[in-house]
Amino acid sequence: MNATTVAVDLAKSVFQLAVADASWQVIETHRLTRAQFERWFHNRDVDLVIMESCGSAHHWARWLNGLGIEVRLLPAQYVRAYVRRNKTDAADAAALLEAARASDMRPVRIKSVEQQALQGLHRIRSLWMGTRTSRINALRGFLREFGIAIPVGARTGLETISRVLVDPATAVPALIRGTMSLLVDEIRLLEARIGQLERELGELARQSPACTTLLSIPGIGLLTATALVAATSGDVSHFKDARHFASWFGLTPKEYSSGGSRYLGHISKRGDRYLRMLLTHGARSVLRAAAVAQGKGREVHGVRHWALQVQGRSNHNKAAYALANKLARICYATLRDKERFDETQSLSKKMNRQAFAIPA
Repeated sequence: MNATTVAVDLAKSVFQLAVADASWQVIETHRLTRAQFERWFHNRDVDLVIMESCGSAHHWARWLNGLGIEVRLLPAQYVRAYVRRNKTDAADAAALLEAARASDMRPVRIKSVEQQALQGLHRIRSLWMGTRTSRINALRGFLREFGIAIPVGARTGLETISRVLVDPATAVPALIRGTMSLLVDEIRLLEARIGQLERELGELARQSPACTTLLSIPGIGLLTATALVAATSGDVSHFKDARHFASWFGLTPKEYSSGGSRYLGHISKRGDRYLRMLLTHGARSVLRAAAVAQGKGREVHGVRHWALQVQGRSNHNKAAYALANKLARICYATLRDKERFDETQSLSKKMNRQAFAIPA
């Protein structure tokens, strides 16, 4: 029997299928292993496959596209509302069919292998940065137990810790000093790996027209540009407008409206947390640099001047998020028009970004 639509609830080794006819009525259900799942589609004539956008979904979507089958990935958080009664694999698969019938359900664009590899580089760097921070904090805590205070700042603090451990007159007991030195060596190794990874990202940015376009925007550095290209492949045509693009990052306010009253609250914080963090940090950097320039009597114009005006009538945090929202909209416009931002900056400094120098 040939089916029109198949909903697939993905898992590591067990796949639940709900097979529907042209009227969206479930006519079959199957629980298959990975090997059975791959063979099943070779024996059926399927028009559409519906899956949640989750782990391994993009891989299976690319594989099914290679078989000539259309694939629609749906946001997992929106599919949950269509699950009836208790949560089971069969109920999840049936919910996918119901969610696919919703006219306002926007599917997730299928990512390429290159996009996922680039996203993987960013995730690895984040893991290394988190490990480095935890190691430095642990060293701070150990030294504090022996009455040694370490100054604020990761780089400054690590240099101070290294000097304390090599000082023969230090208050650190010899019993733990050697192990703490090994911890410092581990941090240096992590910094060298992070520096190497950032050089790889810089080389990728030079070869990507979308990255060089994004780097012309104030507050958009190497990490933000490559992360945006990894998430969108440099194509924003599937977004309705710039506001929709900004809301995809969770940078638009939550709305509570009823009748004639309308209340806009804090930002929604939905979407990709990592991209939102990068845009927010970039906005804070631009805002701080603008404030310093203004304090020195330099001329401030463009988005910097606008951000300072927002800060003057609200506060620093609101101005930072407002600027992050504006930067997201500017990113949308530059990617849509494939033109650099008017406020040009030197790209060489951003592309050659190195947070950590490799020790000799």
